[in-house]
Amino acid sequence: MKNKSVQTEIDACYLYRKLSENESDEAVANVFRQMSEIEQSHAEAFARRMNLPVENLIQPSWRAKTLNLIGRIFSYDYVLGALMDTEKGLSNAIIKTKEKNKLEITGTESNHVKILWSILEKDKNISGAQHAKFEKKHRSVGGNAIRAAVLGGNDGLLSVFSLVMGVSGATGGNHSVMLAGIAGLLAGALSMALGEWISVKSSQELYENQMAIEMEELEVNPEGELRELALIYVAKGIPEVQAFNMATEIMKDKTHAHEVLVKEELGINVEELKGSAMEAAFYSFLLFTVGGIIPLLPFIFLNGFQAIVVSIISSASGLFFIGATITLFTGKNLWFSGFRMVFFGLIAAAITYGIGNLIGVAIN
Repeated sequence: MKNKSVQTEIDACYLYRKLSENESDEAVANVFRQMSEIEQSHAEAFARRMNLPVENLIQPSWRAKTLNLIGRIFSYDYVLGALMDTEKGLSNAIIKTKEKNKLEITGTESNHVKILWSILEKDKNISGAQHAKFEKKHRSVGGNAIRAAVLGGNDGLLSVFSLVMGVSGATGGNHSVMLAGIAGLLAGALSMALGEWISVKSSQELYENQMAIEMEELEVNPEGELRELALIYVAKGIPEVQAFNMATEIMKDKTHAHEVLVKEELGINVEELKGSAMEAAFYSFLLFTVGGIIPLLPFIFLNGFQAIVVSIISSASGLFFIGATITLFTGKNLWFSGFRMVFFGLIAAAITYGIGNLIGVAIN
């Protein structure tokens, strides 16, 4: 448990350093370097408190290295999002623990997150456009894309696994399991895809209307919008002069100013609206199918009790993998998260198998 505190700081130091090495904007890269140095000092302080040798601090964990690999393959925006989410999660956990033990909330519990924003806000080399660029990266990614992929696969695996076990309980694992499984897989994947398409499309249409109104306000009264944006930054704690300078610089580019205004006033991220509804539907269908095919695959080659056993083993393995992958974002113990997912998945499957068995006996 003691080493976990040090490991968390080492991981953060490592990831911030990787962010700085892969950031093209030198001013923003400098912010990441400062954060890496701060996390390194935290790790050394923890090590001294625990009587650990500072010169031999432990290496980055598998979680940090995996996140770095994801950043190299896809984008380091994913790393920033996951890192910030983890920092927020840790601060929330500290606050909840203090509330439970009726300890005073001092405001220092979220210092790691505050330090990053403080550097961004006070560094004179960070322009308004760069500040907005960083905030866009943080808000637009936040680890959500990879998390959505993991959870999409989990939905497919768990729902089809439960269905397959229910039909197996009623039929003993004959060929009807495969037919029911394929039907359930297609129905679930199509439902997920259609739901995703409707969600993305309706959100786009709603936000596009609000953005059009904001653009009209920007063209009719640019001075008022500049003042409004500056006041938003002042409300965030940025000094008034710097806030107005940031707003003035942003307003030089009407397109960028419009993007910042709709984000600050309406909570809309323009980057998210660029996504295709059809593309979102396709990936939702694909991820559900990938997860759902795991418990179904054994029934293509086997039947009866043997197929049921292999399906349970393969599904449990898939559930463990998903649970372990989720720890990339939660920072929890890999084995605990993996086996927790397996435990609840097997309970769901056992319930549906039992219900199916009762129905099968009643019909026979």
